[in-house]
Amino acid sequence: MFLHATSVALRRKGQWRAVLLRGPSGSGKSDLALRLIQAGGRLIADDQTHLAVSRRSLIATAPPVLIGMIEARGVGILTLPRSKLLARAPVGLMVDLVPSGQLERLPDPERETLLGIALPRLALAPFEASAVVKLCLALTRAVAASS
Repeated sequence: MFLHATSVALRRKGQWRAVLLRGPSGSGKSDLALRLIQAGGRLIADDQTHLAVSRRSLIATAPPVLIGMIEARGVGILTLPRSKLLARAPVGLMVDLVPSGQLERLPDPERETLLGIALPRLALAPFEASAVVKLCLALTRAVAASS
């Protein structure tokens, strides 16, 4: 299954966990991904992520034609060095990117099922200064809850 989403892996509890960043064109997927990579994350795929089930986990990989590439709006398509890439990782969190005015102050926990696997899901405003920290904390909470 292909999903219109950017995927970035972050290290949690000694393992890489992918975050799926979902939203329409221009919503901030690649922008937030670049900031996550700067904070120590690794790009799996930009804009299109392949998802498959393996051992009761949802695994994110890049379509072969997109491996290592990310769009930087206003700059163009960039090829990242291998040290900033990860070939695959189990998905730990689904993030829907929305304008900050559409966020609930204290949302109830949500889940979304893809290919029979239930994932924690949250809405996030990608251009807020705290977006990277919020996403990292949400992933840490999701990983702890799944253990």
